[in-house]
This record gives sequence, C-alpha cells and structure tokens, in this order.
Amino acid sequence: MKVVVIGGTGLIGSKLVAKLDEHGHQTVPAAPSTGVNTLTGEGLAEVLKGAQVVVDVSNSPSFADDAVMAFFRASTTNLLKTEAEAGVTHHVALSVVGTERLQGSGYFRAKQAQEELIRASGIPYSIVHATQFFEFMKGIAAEATDGDTVRLAPVKIQPIYSDDVAAAVGRTAVGAPVNGVVEVAGPDTFRLDELIRKGLAAKNDPRTVVTDPHATYFGTELEETTLLPGPDAQTAGTRFSDWLAQQA
Repeated sequence: MKVVVIGGTGLIGSKLVAKLDEHGHQTVPAAPSTGVNTLTGEGLAEVLKGAQVVVDVSNSPSFADDAVMAFFRASTTNLLKTEAEAGVTHHVALSVVGTERLQGSGYFRAKQAQEELIRASGIPYSIVHATQFFEFMKGIAAEATDGDTVRLAPVKIQPIYSDDVAAAVGRTAVGAPVNGVVEVAGPDTFRLDELIRKGLAAKNDPRTVVTDPHATYFGTELEETTLLPGPDAQTAGTRFSDWLAQQA
C-alpha cells in the first residue's frame, strides 16, 4: 500500500513513516523540504500518483489567528482536490480531542475548519483526535506563563506520548475509513495544574504554578472535562511518569 504522509518530516510524521515502513508499506514523507508544498500545490500531483492513503499530520508554521486559518484552509483544500484527481481512497488527518469545545482559540477554529473541509470532500476519511502530547506540556506552560507565574485551571487532562499517537494514526491509516472520528489518549488522567507543576519540578524549573479556575487555555476558558476524550477512546500504554523519567 502506498501511503503519503503530509508533514512526514515532523515529530509525528517521522515516527509514522518509520512505523509504516516497518510493516512493509510504501511510505512517502511529503513536506516542503522534500519538494511538496500543500500551500502552493508544488509536487502534490506527482507524490500522490498511485497512493491509496494520504495522512495529513502537517501543522501551520504560525499560530497567529489569521495565519493558522489561512494555512489549514488552503493546504487542506489543495490536498483534497489533488487527492480526488489522483483517486486516493482514504484521507486521514490528525486533530485534537476537544477541538469543537475550544472555539475561543484561533488555532482550534482553524482545526475545526480543516475537519469540516474533510467531511464535505466526498473522499472516505478518518480523523484521529489525540489528547495533548507529553512533549506539548512545555508549550502549555509557556503559554500560561506571566513572569515567574504559570496560571492554570484545575481541569482534567489525559496526555499521550507522541510515539503512541503515531502508532494510532498508523493503525487508522491502514484500516478501513471510519468516516468519523477516532479518539486516542494516554492511560492516566491528571489535573492540568498539577501535571504542569510536576513537569516543571522534574526540570528544576523555578516557575510557580498558580491554580486559577478562570485561567484560559490558548484563549478559551475550560470546563472540567473540556480536554478529555469520550468513553470509547483508545487508551495508549505509555505513562507520563515513565516518559518523564526517560527525559531525565
């Protein structure tokens, strides 16, 4: 099976390419560095020739509201149009658990727009909703930092290791299209403020985590379960404590 991975040189993409290669698939990483640009269409038609599956794990180079919306709209539109012309039979996209509940954020509005384009395309599809990666905890802390204080809400979060995300996307890619959403999450549920406090302590980071029920998450005020998956989510195996110990 020929699988083209858009964003195939990034964190998830590179892991996904390696996993699919191990299982004998013809996997092609596609990114601007490999001559494929979904914004301009450069190289798209060539790389999609003979592909049965396209997996989009790309991300916007800018998270500014207008820029990220423009990226996902243009990139997804070009990709789906070229897939239809090439006869691709399964489009897989990586998105985020809670996207539809985080619409106060420009980034998540853009991800929602991406998902709507996929659903309307007529191409059989699967959308993988993952919870926040372990590796993203640093970014969450940075976004919530003011001086030496990290202000976070005491809401639930069930983070996941990027390796486990890549594995879930890979399983979805080689399976039949679900024409819906597959959710995947880590094995343990934490309180967001406590999780970041634990992560900072492990890195000897001197910042103080302040618990604030009204602290926003990338522009959105959270309810207790906003970041959690539903009851049918696939549960990955790697625990945050084990990953944290590996980093040390």
